[in-house]
Amino acid sequence: MPPTKYKFDPDSLSFDKIRLGLRTLFLRSLAFFAGSVLIAMVYWVAFASFFDSPKEKALKREVEQMTIQYDLIHREMADVENVLEDLQKTDDNLYRTIFEAEPIPSTLRDGGIGGVNRYEALEGYNNSKLVIETANRLDKIRKKVYIQSKSYDELIKLAKDKEEMLKSVPAIIPISNKDLTRTASGYGWRIHPIYKISKFHYGMDFTAPLGTDVYATGNGTVVGMVSSQRGFGKHIIIDHGFGYSSVYAHLSNFNVRVGQKVKRGDIIGYVGNTGTSVANHLHYEIKLNGQNVDPVNYYFEDLSSEEYEKMVEIASKTGQSFD
Repeated sequence: MPPTKYKFDPDSLSFDKIRLGLRTLFLRSLAFFAGSVLIAMVYWVAFASFFDSPKEKALKREVEQMTIQYDLIHREMADVENVLEDLQKTDDNLYRTIFEAEPIPSTLRDGGIGGVNRYEALEGYNNSKLVIETANRLDKIRKKVYIQSKSYDELIKLAKDKEEMLKSVPAIIPISNKDLTRTASGYGWRIHPIYKISKFHYGMDFTAPLGTDVYATGNGTVVGMVSSQRGFGKHIIIDHGFGYSSVYAHLSNFNVRVGQKVKRGDIIGYVGNTGTSVANHLHYEIKLNGQNVDPVNYYFEDLSSEEYEKMVEIASKTGQSFD
């Protein structure tokens, strides 16, 4: 209870008890309340500046746990990316090499995710950068996985076609060539027999008597039969599929017709000396995707490694072609 206050009265020379009015009591109470509220606010601000509330502590723990989880996710995504990279290298450098397929361009594998801002809904938060980075990285991984899965679908189809491909690739010598004695001029720069100038020889020449059988070197379809007084003279073109075609030139006669399907080893014509030729022989070419390749690299159905080396040696020593 507050102490009683007195006021000295000089007239009566006595102390009179001071009585406060309602207004004064109200104002004093109001001032006391305001002061209490102000002090409470100061204490609250000071406490909040140095100490977290239970809710804030719980939220901070949740954010820390989320950050740790995102770090773990990033590590796991890095592992997935490494595995994907190994799969891509094996795909391009092994599987596609075996099936003679073009590697998937890196621009397609590593291309970004285009279009509108896919992560607009994730913006505006304290951890938006981390969340958007994670989402973007995950989208790129998802795209790489999709492209790799499509590649494997293609490889499965190529594997199913492999048996047919192996039958179709030109893989035997186009004439009977016992002991390789009929091997003449090989692929490369040679002296032309008529013009006597150095000219690139795009095939291989095999000497043989007039009328010697000429064989199809792989399964395919006859797409060309040409008779000419110059150039290749009478010659046959076979489309083997899978990018391969073969040419058999300077024939004396044909044993097939255009559009006919042939198998490896079928007799398609006979050795001659037609066109720009100086002797009975067969000029033989292989093309892959329209470009000439060295036929000597494709006799794997006929030659052992020793015979292959011998044929290369014989063909390389001949300085002049027959056509």
